Formats: sequence, structure tokens, C-alpha cells
Amino acid sequence: MKILITGSTGLIGKQLLDHLKGHHLVLLTRNIQKAELALNHLALPHADFISDLSSFNDFNDIDAIINLAGEPIAERKWTQKQKNIIINSRCNLTDELAQLCLKSLTPPRCFISGSAIGYYGNTGSQDINETTEIVSSDFSHQVCQQWENKALQAQNNQTRVCLLRTGIVLSPLGGALKKMQLPYQFGLGGPIGDGKQYMSWIHIDDMVLAILHLLDQEGSSGIYNLTAPHPVTNQTFSKALAKTLKRPHFLFTPKILIKGILGEASALLTDSQRVRPKRLVHEGFKFRYSRIESALKQLFN
Repeated sequence: MKILITGSTGLIGKQLLDHLKGHHLVLLTRNIQKAELALNHLALPHADFISDLSSFNDFNDIDAIINLAGEPIAERKWTQKQKNIIINSRCNLTDELAQLCLKSLTPPRCFISGSAIGYYGNTGSQDINETTEIVSSDFSHQVCQQWENKALQAQNNQTRVCLLRTGIVLSPLGGALKKMQLPYQFGLGGPIGDGKQYMSWIHIDDMVLAILHLLDQEGSSGIYNLTAPHPVTNQTFSKALAKTLKRPHFLFTPKILIKGILGEASALLTDSQRVRPKRLVHEGFKFRYSRIESALKQLFN
């Protein structure tokens, strides 16, 4: 297949590319030189780098799109300026891709586009699946809703759209886990607040394999929760992390302190989302790591 990929230098993108070496890859990136350097270790045999879509003349040859690009949501405080950057970095590119699909004489058969479980907002201990109706004014919900709507423009009889409502991706190479383990390295680990908020997580290997599953399954379309089958409370997660790292687990971080440091973005750490991957399980996808203990053991092995 000829696959157009955005976000190829990100945490998920890099690992995904390693599984797609047998395909012709078109990698959309803002800085070709930096991307080539970042991906050089993968030795991709069939990869073309492009910096914008306006000069790309082979869109009619694209079989699939995997759209993972977007400004990191947890790197900075959510000032109004940063909120605009977060939304525009996702929606503008996704809209451009969708419009190209609609104009194409031979549109891609598959358009896989990112989203996040932030769509569901703060839902406490309620079990959430893809059919759960949500009404929320949270910024995370607004971002995901707008992002998804842009991608869904491409859906028709020729192009199926798959939306990836992604949980906390656990990887030893970066992302949330790298930040979460830092306090434990200094013996200062523990839960956030009372630790009762649910965390819906997914091992990076399962994340990549789920995307490949959706790419290959012609009958797959619509919303998918990319989370492990067994979400855990922050207390359970932090205890499992402490045990895996063989570090103390005693110091809780007050929610008010997190909010004082991160502002509105503190919701990423303090909100509760108990999300299940109902549709992936129904389609027969097998998770390698469905329990947090086995996932952390493998990640830190």
C-alpha cells in the first residue's frame, strides 16, 4: 500500500513506521531534514518526505492515510494562545486532508485519524465505551469533537474513517510514563490527590497493533477507544509503578498544587475516565497487555 502519514516523528508514529517498512510511505512533516535525522535509525526502504500538501501531486495514488499530527496537549499551560495552537494544529491539517479525499478521483480506502479519550470529559467511575453519550464543556472534549468532525468529512462509500480515541500511551521512550516515573526516582512517588480518579491507559505495542488492525480490516470504521481493557485508579497505577521501580510509594500530591502549577491543564491528571475498548474487543483484537502490572513489568524490563 501507499500510505500518507502525519505525525511520523512522534512517540506513536516512530514505532508505527517500524511495522510498515513493507509499504510505500509518504511522510508529511514540517521539517524534512529534522524528520530524516529523527527516523534515520529505522532505515525505511520506501519513504518519501514532503513538507506540504499543496505541492504533492500524487494524492490519487494514496491507499490510506494515518493522521497522528498535533501540538502536544500536556506540554504547556492552556493559555488562550496555546488552546488555539492545540486546536488549529489538529483541525486545519485534518480538514485539508479530508478535502483532498473528497476531491480525489481515487480517494484513499482508509482514513485513520487521531483523537483522545479527553472527548469523554470527567466521568468519574462510570464505565465508558464508544456508544456513551457525552455532553461536556471541557476543553479536551471541544478539541476532540472538532478534530473528529473534520476527519468525518472524508467518510463516504469509497473511504472509511476510523477515529482513535486514545488513552494514556505508555512507552519507555517518552510521553506520560517518562514524566510519571521521575518523582519515584527521587523517592517521592505517590498518588495524585486521593488517587480515586481512573486512568485509561494503553501499552505502546498495543497502540501500534490496534492501528495496524484498523488499517487491515476493511469492515472497520467509526469510533474506537484505544485503551487497555482494564483501566485502573491512579492509586492502583502509582502503587504498581512503585513496585515495578522498587521505589517508595507514600507521598501524595494535592490536586490544588497540580492546579496551581498547570492551571486548566491539570484536568489531564485529576479528571477520571474509566474507558473500555468495546469495539476493538468485539472485532477480535487481542491485547498483549491488558493488565497494568504486566505492562509496566515489560516496559521497565
